[in-house]
Amino acid sequence: MSRVSVEYHDHIARVTLTRPDKMNALDDAMIQAIIAAGQEVAASDARAVVLAGEGKSFCAGLDLSSFAQMGTLDAEPWLMPRKHGDTNDVQEVAMVWRRVPVPVIAALHGAVYGGGLQLALGADIRIAHPEAKLSLMEMKWGLVPDMGGMALLPRLVRSDVLRQMTYTAAPVGASQAERWGLVTTLDDDPQATALALAQDIAGRSPSAIRAAKRLIEVAESASRADVLLDESRESVGLIGKADQMEVIAAQMQGRKAVFK
Repeated sequence: MSRVSVEYHDHIARVTLTRPDKMNALDDAMIQAIIAAGQEVAASDARAVVLAGEGKSFCAGLDLSSFAQMGTLDAEPWLMPRKHGDTNDVQEVAMVWRRVPVPVIAALHGAVYGGGLQLALGADIRIAHPEAKLSLMEMKWGLVPDMGGMALLPRLVRSDVLRQMTYTAAPVGASQAERWGLVTTLDDDPQATALALAQDIAGRSPSAIRAAKRLIEVAESASRADVLLDESRESVGLIGKADQMEVIAAQMQGRKAVFK
């Protein structure tokens, strides 16, 4: 069965988890489909991505059948090999969206639990329905977050928030998640709002948007000197080039920019 659909329209990739009968829970087929979707979008000419889930929830985390198999599973050969540069397969579910060179906007509703939350953390922006619930669910099953969450969460939330969520596995309401920095904004129709934001981004200079995503990634982890140098390097690649000149011409002429 198909686990993920990818559709393109007006330079926007719409990536949808399509296992609504299981609340888009993550089994091995879903994990591989999400990675494949991210790789496909990364190689496309999309200028923005909307990531969403069908049915009642965005993603309720790991499929329960996977927990039943853990007693017979040798975890080391499954988790320790680095298959995608610095990640294993389960980590790449989240991190593949950081590798996508254009902005990714996650539209969240219902349960956003465990691996589902970590998947959402891989997006640049998260728009959540006010009734959505978010949880680092792993401790409920005697585990720790291991799908990229510990690489991403410290950039978003305070240490005490991270520790409380990790230690307790308690679901957090969307409004609290927004206050803590897990969610960018709340909206009664997160998919429509995510799509409108993607349309806005897709109408801007494609080369500048890609440069901005690269630069932000550097800014979040590198030294001051490296960030300042990268600012200059990215600007050199933009100033006077075709996309920037089209932006200037469109602004001066009061029209919508058209990028080739």
